[in-house]
Amino acid sequence: MDTARYFRRIGVDPGAVAVDCATLQRLQRAHVEAVPFENLAIVGDPFRAGRGEGVTLDPDALYEKIVTRERGGYCFELNGLCAGLLRAVGFVADRVAACVLDDDGSVGTPANHHANIVDLDRRYLVDVGLATPPLRRPLPLAGAVRTDRAGLDWRVVDSDRPDAAHLVQFRQPGEGWTDRYVLQEQPRELSYFRASCDYLSTAPESPFTGDPVVTVGTEDGYKRLDRGTLTVYQDGAETERTVTDEEWHDVLAAEFGLRVEGTE
Repeated sequence: MDTARYFRRIGVDPGAVAVDCATLQRLQRAHVEAVPFENLAIVGDPFRAGRGEGVTLDPDALYEKIVTRERGGYCFELNGLCAGLLRAVGFVADRVAACVLDDDGSVGTPANHHANIVDLDRRYLVDVGLATPPLRRPLPLAGAVRTDRAGLDWRVVDSDRPDAAHLVQFRQPGEGWTDRYVLQEQPRELSYFRASCDYLSTAPESPFTGDPVVTVGTEDGYKRLDRGTLTVYQDGAETERTVTDEEWHDVLAAEFGLRVEGTE
């Protein structure tokens, strides 16, 4: 892995990187604001026939896609590659399995989310692979509340579920806590996620095989593009505008820095 090139991809000065909490926070924030969460490798160009090129968890292929071609990906790709960067810098980082919760609190596909835990002065959850809202700073595994620059509160608390050690929650200003996902602390290899990744990137019932979705963090919120709408969350307020078929690719490039391969 060319770490200097990876740092340039996310807008971080390679010469200002150290193994400390400040650097870890800077790397996570920079990553979610530079590398989009997107499923275009799965669904392809929404205005052309055929599917995308598919998803692989091969580290070299992930680097080529996200760093060299400046694309994004979903959790297995983004956190999968980021774990390699953290280790290359000198952080003690473990890949861990998580499960994003459905609206009713149930768990769908096992290990449907990849996250990372980093050991420093304490153990921190580091996640650059959430869609919306993005998690833009490390979270202690001890219930401490952290507020991000978008005004959202985040915390990791003990889970009362027999299948999980921790529960990740966020809170919008003036609202109650929302459960985001549960996770275990057992270290996993990237290959552990292959079955879930294959299923979620191919199954017709998967949330990632239907419509295109592209999201990226901003300084104080996030942007989201689907088949016909651009949503911007900023300063606690959400606005939407319709995106026509004719302008969709221009919006994708201008707002997210992405091009669907094969389009002009």
